[in-house]
Amino acid sequence: MKKLLLAGVAAFAVAGAANTASAEIDIELGGFVKGYASFVDQDETAGNEVRAFDLLRHSEVHAGGETTLDNGLTVGVHMEGEIDGLADNRGIEESYMYFSGGWGRINAGAEDGANYLLQVAAPSADANVDGIRQFIQPFNYTALLGAVNLATPQITNAIANDADGALTLDYENNASGYGNKITYLTPVVAGLQGGISYTPDPSSGLDFGGNNLDNNAGQGDVFEVAGRYEGDFEGVGFAFGAGWTQGQEETGGAGLDDQTQWNVGLDMDFAGFGLGVVYTVDNNGLAEVAGTVEDEETLVVGVDYDAGAFKLGASYMNVDNTWGVSNLDTNRYTGGVVYEYGPGMTFRGSVQYVEHENAGALGDVDGTAVLLGTQINF
Repeated sequence: MKKLLLAGVAAFAVAGAANTASAEIDIELGGFVKGYASFVDQDETAGNEVRAFDLLRHSEVHAGGETTLDNGLTVGVHMEGEIDGLADNRGIEESYMYFSGGWGRINAGAEDGANYLLQVAAPSADANVDGIRQFIQPFNYTALLGAVNLATPQITNAIANDADGALTLDYENNASGYGNKITYLTPVVAGLQGGISYTPDPSSGLDFGGNNLDNNAGQGDVFEVAGRYEGDFEGVGFAFGAGWTQGQEETGGAGLDDQTQWNVGLDMDFAGFGLGVVYTVDNNGLAEVAGTVEDEETLVVGVDYDAGAFKLGASYMNVDNTWGVSNLDTNRYTGGVVYEYGPGMTFRGSVQYVEHENAGALGDVDGTAVLLGTQINF
């Protein structure tokens, strides 16, 4: 880890010493809007009635700049701002600088870590709904599982570990969230790339508040290591990846533990068809208690077919001990189509069914959602 930190310091020093007289800065401004009409039929707890039809949206603005110096060093910055939603707190989500060259790349700041950046995703019906990171959640979990269930320590801690702060069903390995970190990614050599990240504190992000207090509740130092290999064999393209995250619980608080999160994934493509499978395990930073709190285990299988402007897809997700709650098991089935009607513009339609088994006193609960929407990248 000392070598990683020294490499980061060296990159800063080189950037400061390089001759920038001939450098030209390329400015980036973009983002996206994802808008959906959502039709939902789901179980409801007493006193909660969910609208059958609603409009859902997720929007972001991205900005940055990049230049390559005379010595070949590429230096850039990237920022992403959340526009919508209360759970996302509407503000800057990612803000980091990066340095790259033939030796690889270093990210420094608020950005996902190596475990997520190199994670392999399975094909999906609509990546916004059933992808590695869920942007659109059609089901109302306050009504589906009840406020009492959502207030349990297990789910509260699971929400705290999610970058968006929302109760989602996805499989991203981002236990360190957008906490300030240093990440080193190797160059791609013969299809192989590796990465390592260090996050001093996932809650770090203050600009002038001084160093964080030590021994805060939750995870302290977080280390990540990941690898990914992409290639082809006999006309079959494939990507294989694996990653590991280890966080340090600093206070020894009741029910808390060091967080471990790992994944392994394989995605294959042949003649327009895609097939992928991902398996990931996360203890959500919670001490295991048989019958109460256990490791969350997620299996995702996805298929798709690329027919030019159209892409058809389907996925299945199975989660044991969902959000770390023992015996709260989940099955989700999604099918859909994506149609590209212009550069960076897609229409999206999907049908999703989710069932939660052994939801405490509620027993088994389920819901069905039909989503029709569009995504516009700019």
